[in-house]
Amino acid sequence: MDLRFLAAGLVAALFACGCTEAAQTTQAAPPAPLEGQPYVLKDTQVWTVPDPVSGREYEVFVSLPASYEAEPQRRYPTLYVTDADYAFPILRQMARRINLDGPVIQDFILVGLSYAKGEGGAASRSRDYTPVPCNPESRCELTHGGGDAYQTYLKDAVLPFIEGRFRADPEARVLLGHSYGGLLGAQILFTDPTMFRAYVLGSPSFWFGQRHIMTMEADYARAHTDLPAEVFMYIGAFETPGPTPRHASRYDMVGQMAAMEQVLKSRAYPNLKVRSTVLADEDHLTVAPAGFTRALLAVLPAQP
Repeated sequence: MDLRFLAAGLVAALFACGCTEAAQTTQAAPPAPLEGQPYVLKDTQVWTVPDPVSGREYEVFVSLPASYEAEPQRRYPTLYVTDADYAFPILRQMARRINLDGPVIQDFILVGLSYAKGEGGAASRSRDYTPVPCNPESRCELTHGGGDAYQTYLKDAVLPFIEGRFRADPEARVLLGHSYGGLLGAQILFTDPTMFRAYVLGSPSFWFGQRHIMTMEADYARAHTDLPAEVFMYIGAFETPGPTPRHASRYDMVGQMAAMEQVLKSRAYPNLKVRSTVLADEDHLTVAPAGFTRALLAVLPAQP
């Protein structure tokens, strides 16, 4: 056989083989990402933390501070926020923006307490954030009065999960709750105050259960001579009955918050620090972002 023909055949075969491999490589390349995908909050985590008593599964959202990986020996204060579906992304972005020009608030781990899986927010929060069963003041088609069970779940399941997985300082826990979430915070304050170092009670629903929270406060005062906690409360100026559509239609929540502050100060607890603010031109639905900002500045100020 003519060696020239043999060489030409080998070259052709090798070329054909190379083309085939190239074609295979091209076919195996990953597809381009699709447009229009759901937005995901970057650098956040979602964990399922079940309640072993009720059998319900809850999600907790976690956002670590930017310094977390660079400072592996550091432990951080932890801010737990109720109604995480809306409150968690707001607080996360606020915490980052406030410190853009230098430290104004401390770095902290943010933990969002979301609702039970398979339930809507209204059903989950109405049950979990209220201390007594329903009465005509509230939406009686929903279950209420599970606050004590949910408090136990937080203490026995959520706190150990977070502090076992992340460098969260158990001596520097903060609870922030708005509306029913603020009511839950007050319930914990008057039953197990050292569960958190500080409590932010935002637009708290002290009216619920014919102001049952005032009964809880009085019960605590009769049995204790101290309340070791920091309490910060905020509310919108329109959260009281008045002439405009933005005013509250039923309850004087501004007056109820002031009454709570007054009675707490009258107890003269040596280790209680309580403050409040009424935010102008805000109502129950608009006040949260401004209230969150004031809360961060109040309970997590940057260390000197």
